[in-house]
Order: sequence, then C-alpha cells, then structure tokens
Amino acid sequence: MATQHLAEWVSCLQYSDLPEEALNAAVRSYYNWAGCAIGGSRHPATTIAYNSLSPFFGKATSTLLGHGGTVMIDAQHAALLNGIASHVHDYDDTHLDTIIHPAGPVASALTAVAEWKGGFSGQQFLLALVAGIEAECKLGLAVWPEHYDLGWHITSTTGSIGAAVGVSKLLNMSSSQIVHAIGIAATQLTGLREMFGSHTKAFHPGRAAQNGFMAAILASNGYTSSEKSLEANRGWAKVVSNAKSNVEQSLATWLGINSEMSSGLVQTDGKSVAGRWEILRNSFKPYPCGIVCHPVIDGCIQLSHMMESEGLSASEIAVVRILVHPLVLELTGKTAPHDGLEAKFSVFHAGAVGLLYGKCTPIEYDDGVVQNAEVVSIRNMIQAKVEKSLAADEAHIEIELKNSEHLEKHIEHAVGSLHKPMTDEQLTKKFIDQCRPTWGSHAEQASKALWAIGEASDVADVIKLL
Repeated sequence: MATQHLAEWVSCLQYSDLPEEALNAAVRSYYNWAGCAIGGSRHPATTIAYNSLSPFFGKATSTLLGHGGTVMIDAQHAALLNGIASHVHDYDDTHLDTIIHPAGPVASALTAVAEWKGGFSGQQFLLALVAGIEAECKLGLAVWPEHYDLGWHITSTTGSIGAAVGVSKLLNMSSSQIVHAIGIAATQLTGLREMFGSHTKAFHPGRAAQNGFMAAILASNGYTSSEKSLEANRGWAKVVSNAKSNVEQSLATWLGINSEMSSGLVQTDGKSVAGRWEILRNSFKPYPCGIVCHPVIDGCIQLSHMMESEGLSASEIAVVRILVHPLVLELTGKTAPHDGLEAKFSVFHAGAVGLLYGKCTPIEYDDGVVQNAEVVSIRNMIQAKVEKSLAADEAHIEIELKNSEHLEKHIEHAVGSLHKPMTDEQLTKKFIDQCRPTWGSHAEQASKALWAIGEASDVADVIKLL
C-alpha cells in the first residue's frame, strides 16, 4: 500500500497545491544546488569521473554545469557528474531531521531530463523538484535512524527513489508507471558510510540521480517492478532498516496513510491541509563540511575575531575545549585528517581554521591547508567532549591562553539551522563566491536567472547559462 499511496500522491500533486513558502524553498534549494555543482565542477572527483567515462558518452543533450553551457554530454552521465560535483565540497543542502542532502539526486536528474526533453516551464520543474524531495525525505524519516546507524548513506539510498519520483512527475507519468519507477529505483541501493572522506561519497548522490533517471525512463516505457517495493517483507524499507521493528507503521505514518496524518505527505481538499512539507525543513550550509561541525565553526570564528580585537593571536592559545552534541564526534571525529576530503569530517580541523583564519570556506579544505603546520598545531590543541544536553545545532567553546586567561563562546543555534537560516542575500554571496573564480561577471547573470527560474517558459534556457 505504501508504494501505491506514494505514487498516487505524486501523480495527483498540482502546482496549485504548493504554498508560497514551499515554492520559495524549492527555488532556494535549486539555487543552492546549482552553485554547489558549479563550485565542484573542477574538483578532481568530478574531472576523474568525466575523463574515465567520456569514452562511453552518448548523444550530447545536457549541460555539464560549471562551464557556462559550453560542455554538453548525454543525459544519464550529466545526472551522474552534476550529482558528483554538487556534493564533493559537502556544501549542499541538508534536511536536518535525517541528514539527507535532498537536492543533489533530484535536481541532478531533473536538470539532465529538462534539457534532454525540453519544453518544461519553471512551474513544472519546481513541482517535480518538490515531489522528489518530499518522497526521499519522507522515506528517510520512515527508516531513520536505524537505517543510517547500519551504515547506509541515506542521501543516496533515498535519493534514487526521490530522483525517480521527480523525473516521473516532470514526464507526467501515470500513477501505475510511477509505482514501477519507485520499484526500479528502490532495487538500486547505493551508498555506504564507510566511503565518507573519499571521492566515492560524492559519487553516491550522482549515482542516485542516474539510478532514478534510469528508473523513470524504463518505467515510462513499460518496464515493470514489484508493486509493493517499499513495504513488502523483502522490500526496500525492511531490507535497509531491518533493525527497526515497526518499519511498516513508520512508513504509514510518514507517508500519511493512517489516521495520524500530521507528519505525512501533505493532503489538501481545497479547504483544509493535513501533513507537513519537508522542503520547508531543508537547510543550507554556510560552511563546506559536515553540518554538525557548524556550531563549533561559528563559535571559533567569533572567538577569532574577539582575539583579533584584543590584539591576541592564535600562537597564544594553550588549549581549546569544546562541548558538542553526540553526533559531532560520531560523524566528524577525525583527529588527524590527511587531505581536504577527510577534513570535512573533522570537527578538529573545522575549529582550527575558524580560530586561525576567522573563516571557513572551500579554500580552508585544500590539501595544503589541511597539512599546514600551524593548522595542525591548533588542531592538536582542541579537546572535544560530548554533552548530551546540547542540541545538534549548539556548542560551547572555551579557549585557555598561555597566560591562563580564558575566553568562551556558547552557540545556541548555528548559522544555517532552521532557527537561524541563511538569507537570500547570504545564499547569493555563497553562489557568487563559488562561481566568480572561473566565470567573472557571468556569475551575476546566472544568479539572476536562477532566482527567477519559476518564471521561465523553458528551464533549459536557464540551465544553458550554468
């Protein structure tokens, strides 16, 4: 029933069902995704994948982002490579309730299809984006946290299905076809947490986009799968979360099948609304690393500025003590990262660059910075302890100087959290900063077009600018 219910919801969803705040969130999500994909387009993980797979490219129909529309490849590989680029800096969006990066798989697939097929309006595109993000996040909630604890990378295990749902909606497929698209995507499980800190982590959302793309296209042409792929005894939910005893009930709750619909897929009869939009719970990163590090980075940057104003330097630090939420050390506890990718999972590196440089941008995750002797020295001074009473977006930082003076900062809510979201102006600066090094003034043109994507008569015209 869960698979059919989701498919029918997707099929019936109309643009008029989307409240203004959900549409704004969709535009922000796509805008942020595009900037991240452009920013990651020249990373070794992206270029190695491009060079390795280029002998197998098909007809050039879809843009490889980051080249201003000058590099076109086939749609399947565009979905894969743009997905890799969008995640490689760990700068993309985060659904905080599940730690899913929802736009990566869905937007990468939709962008490739929108150019390949052509003729889709901005409204059609945003509707499909919302449908895909809602599907992957609801499924993620249904299996959280046991699924993640087992070692699955939840962004890609749910992302394949989200991408299939998004493409199915864009192509206006029937609910019966969507059922099969969900099944074909569900059987293509991708993503192990063991890969974090390597190129393969970024491969996960790219592969999920490609998987979902393929699932929808196959289903649109009559390819079949199980019609109970989500809820069956040997189906997706029970296989990926076998430690969760009530996973069928959890599916029903988060998809809004049972009477408790307050957290399910949004249902509207034109007069009343039940359920909640997960896209409204999507957040955006001010720093290119694991989001659980962000409260520590906020605090360290503020302490860095405080020290500077008092004429103090990092060389006067004796020890740094940080109190963090339990997830911080579980997810980002690498004490001695060897390169930039590993450093994205090191709260110790994050704190060190915040204190030393007063900022935390992609540059601070260059391999040379990670191996810099001064950074390593500060990193080794940081002592981290778990404090279970702290929220996930909260941290406490204390610096003890060599003269025994103490400086402290408590961060109640990190920038980028739901309580302190990035503004449109901050997202624009983030986008421009990622694009300007290679694009110059073209970055502003692309930014303006992306903010207005909902008004586009054909989104392919916008994508070609990227």
